[in-house]
Order: sequence, then C-alpha cells, then structure tokens
Amino acid sequence: MCGIVGYVGARDSQPILLAGLARLEYRGYDSAGVAVIDAEGHLGMRKRAGKLQVLKDNLAAAPLPEGTTGIGHTRWATHGGPTDENAHPHLADDDKLALIHNGIIENFAELKAELAAEGYTFRSETDSEVAAVLLGREFDKTGDLRQAFQGVVARLEGAFTILAAHQDVPGLVVGARRNSPLVIGLGDGENFLGSDVAAFVEYTRRALAIGQDQIVAIEPHQVTVTDFDGNPVEVEEFEVSWDAAAAEKGGWSSFMAKEVSEEPEAVANTLRGRLSGGAVVIPELDGLDELFIGIDRIIVTACGTASYAGAVGKYVLERWAGVPVDVELAHEFRYRDPVIGANTLVVSISQSGETMDTLMAVKYARERGAKTLSICNTQGATIPRESDAIVYTHAGPEVAVASTKAFVAQITALQLLALHIGRVRGYLSAQESVTSVAELEALPAKIQRILDEEQPHVEQLGRWMADTRSVLFLGRNVGYPIALEGALKLKEISYIHAEGFAAGELKHGPIALIEPGQPVFVIVPSPRESALIHSKVISNIQEIRARGARVIVIAEEGDAAVLPYADEVLRIPVAGPMFEPVLAVVPLHIFAMALATAKGLDVDQPRNLAKSVTVE
Repeated sequence: MCGIVGYVGARDSQPILLAGLARLEYRGYDSAGVAVIDAEGHLGMRKRAGKLQVLKDNLAAAPLPEGTTGIGHTRWATHGGPTDENAHPHLADDDKLALIHNGIIENFAELKAELAAEGYTFRSETDSEVAAVLLGREFDKTGDLRQAFQGVVARLEGAFTILAAHQDVPGLVVGARRNSPLVIGLGDGENFLGSDVAAFVEYTRRALAIGQDQIVAIEPHQVTVTDFDGNPVEVEEFEVSWDAAAAEKGGWSSFMAKEVSEEPEAVANTLRGRLSGGAVVIPELDGLDELFIGIDRIIVTACGTASYAGAVGKYVLERWAGVPVDVELAHEFRYRDPVIGANTLVVSISQSGETMDTLMAVKYARERGAKTLSICNTQGATIPRESDAIVYTHAGPEVAVASTKAFVAQITALQLLALHIGRVRGYLSAQESVTSVAELEALPAKIQRILDEEQPHVEQLGRWMADTRSVLFLGRNVGYPIALEGALKLKEISYIHAEGFAAGELKHGPIALIEPGQPVFVIVPSPRESALIHSKVISNIQEIRARGARVIVIAEEGDAAVLPYADEVLRIPVAGPMFEPVLAVVPLHIFAMALATAKGLDVDQPRNLAKSVTVE
C-alpha cells in the first residue's frame, strides 16, 4: 500500500523523493514525509498527515537544506491513526537515523517491551518506530549501518519493506524486504529504491527486483544485494517497458478516464506476439507443454476485480482447455485446507503482483506441491517471481485505484492461456482455434467503437443517475462476473449500494429488492450463439420490469428482442459468447466513472482504498 522512495547520488534528493511519492500516490495513503542528509552531514526530516500537497506546502514555506541522500514515504495507517506523529520517517539515535516502513511487524509489541525496559521511549503509536529505535540501538553498538540493519531485520516478523539512512553514513541507503515490494533503479552515478518502478522511472528504466528476505545497500556508484545472513545474491536486471509519460494524465480529467480510453491498447498489447498462424502461442510458456498435459485441475485465485476476471477465465478454460476449474478468493483459499497436489495448476491474478493475500496463496500452493502460474501487469513483482510461470498482460501503468484497463487485459490473458493450453493438450479443434484468434484480433477495434459511439450516451446516463442510492446488475454465464465487476466499480468510486447477481438467482431472493424506479443493469448474451440463455435473460427482464424496475440493457448490435422491455439500451459490437465480457464491461466502467464524477468525487483515489493491498 504505502509508497517508498530512496535516493543516493549527486543531485538534490528532495525533488526526486517528492516526485517519486507523487507517482506513488495511487497506492493509497494518508500521510507523507521525507528525510534528507544535507551537505553538512545533518539529517533533516519533515512529515505531515494528509495529502502529499500538505507536505509540499510545508516544505515550500520552510525548506529542508539540500542533500544528496534521502528517503521518502507515503503511509496508509495500520498501527495508529493518520497523524503527524505516526507519519514516516521515524527518527532514532538522537534523531540521526531515519527509517521508513511498509507492512506490518507482527512481533513489534515484544520488541517494544524489550526496548522500553532498557529506557527507550517512543513518540508514535506505530510498529514502524519500534524498528527505528531497534536499529538506532544496534548502530550505537556497532557503528556499522549495514551490520546493524542486518541484525535488526533478522529479528522482525511479519511483512515489511524497510529503508533507513543515518547522518553518520551519508551516501548510503539500506533496504530490506519480506513479503512486501522493493525495486532498485540503476542510474549513472546515482541509484534509487522504490516500492515500485513508478518511483524512479522518470530518471531511469533500468531496474533490479529484490527477492524475498534480501537486503540492499545503494551508494552513488554501487549496489549490493545480500540475503538476511549477509551472503551475496545475484539479481537479474530488467528494463521497464514504459516511461514516465505513460504514468501521467496527459490532459485527461482523471487517470481513470485516461485508463478507460487505453482499454483497446491494453488488449492489443496483451495479444501482441502471441498470435501466430491461427493459433495462440505464448513464448513465455515454451517448455511447459508437459506441465499442461499433466494437470487435471486448475484453481484460479485472486482478489477483488482480478477475481472477476478469474471467474470469466473459468468459462474459457473449461471450454477451450477441457480442464475443470475452480475460482477461489485468495484470502479464503489457504485458510480452508484446499485439496491440491502435483497435478493442480494454481493460476494467480494480480495487477500489481504484490497483493499480499494472493502472494500467500501462491506460496501455500507451491508448498503443497502444486504448479503455479501468475497473470500480472507489473515487471519485477513478487508474485511472478514466486510462480513457476508468468503471463504478463502489458497493460501499462494503471494509476487509478479502481482497475479498468488491467481488468480487460487480465481477461484477454486468460483467453490466451486457455487457447494455449487447449492447443497443447489437443483438446481445441483447429477450426475453433482459428475462429477464436480472429475474435481476439478484432477486440481492440470493437472496444474502440464502444468508446467512440456509446461513451457520450453512457456518460449522460451517469449524470442523470447521480442521485441514485442503489443499482443492481444482472448477468448469466460469462455475463455474471461482469455484473459483479459493474457493481464493484460503482461501490468503489461512487460510494453507493450496488450488487451483482446471477440472473437465474433472481427468483430465489434478490427479486425482493425490486421496487418502482430501481435501476437494474442487465448484461444480455447474444441471441445468435446463446439463444437459450438469451431467452431466459429476456424473461428475467420481464420479471423485474413488471415490478417497476428501470432497466438498462447491455446488448449486442441488432438484438431487437430487448427493445420492448428496456428503458435504455447500450450497444456492443457482435462477438462470440466467450469474447462478449471484454466488450460488455466497457460501458460499466464508463458509467461508474461518470456517476462518481457527477457526484463530485475523486475517481482516482476513492476513500479508504489503496491500489495495491500489501498487507493481509
């Protein structure tokens, strides 16, 4: 959740830290702070509760001295409320040492009691300050920041990324990670640390990803990575595939508006290089044919929006790969003793690749002998590195908290995976492969048509419904997960009641919610290839219309059967049943954004939410 930035080099670190924190605002936070070691060798620190602008205004009024070593942090409160005192950095060793922390230190109470017994005092309610005071004590004993840091992190339990700097050791920032992200940026005479590459992509696209239980020390001309025991570790360099401009609004009213506009590009980029001669071939999965042939079950695990992509994936994997599929919420999966083994493939989905619940589910699956494959949008993230195989979505940076383009890219990646496995297992016919590849190739242009032709209509609908207090969403088959996604988007950014239902469940209880004027979105399947389901959904529409519901239908072009029963019709291009979800969700993303905007809400940073949930 929290944003972390570190810098050593020849430039003034403060603007670099603030710029990095600004690019990490999407992660969610409630306070911010920086610490800088100036040219005189003194450590200065400033932190404030509230938005990053509060800190910037404070620094503009009373600047810290310039310094070429610094660390910065945006905090999402866990231990202690969002106050100036609880904000990071935390100071220790007579305010000569500064420390920032992302995660939860589970044994902080025991360590705090130990330190209190020795006479140490604390200025905050946080678990993080305990690590700072402990490090200050160890540095006072050893006079060696690296040695002291190694000893401290070995004692910590839980999830953490920690960075620290000491005024007695300018030009050095140390960091460590366990179950929480940390990435190195490699510069020329300068080096960076960040909780993700957005922290430093303005300055360099060369990066290294820190592994589990590893320590890094950055200096202007050197980067050293070791394990917690001090043994050197080889870390593979990678190049960030996007630049800083891709993570900026570029004239759009919000990041969410920009990212919805990029949905066609996100799908196209996910397909690129993976379609060949009427078949799907995913280069990253070369050499894994035997694995796919040997599996007898797939479990898809994810949280939130990603779990709805996974639910769509269940339909396509079973249809094209011929393997039974279960979809599990990651935070439930490992706590119920699931039955898995060597012939189980666990597919995890995470935009950030750092979702803690999903990461722990992947680790659990590996411990139980299952094979693991991750679908992820972020290079160098933890979940891909913990998995046996990876399919990147290539959606580009997604800054808005509510996921849009990453969602359509995740569904696209699952479609690719299903077609790849179906080909490898010999389950998929050559004709269905050719037809499916043609459908995939057509998706980006079809999404663009929705944006061009339907967006004004949907936005107007959102403005008209700005005072609505509850919206329901219905879908069947692959439309059901899209109903869930539509409801989640509305809850996330407009703060109104919204629920998604399987349309067939309507008569089993939810129909009691229908009253005159109740808005209901219905995702209608194609009458061409899903005639039976289509007729049943039309019956559902008649049932709710008879009870006074206001019906907004999402239906393919040319479907005239919906017209007598719909108050509003939003059209999507004609597509095969397994490809309709990628199209049907686009109006729902636009609608949620339009309604929230009409209410005057911040669609990019909704209350109480963070982009990347890195604690359980």
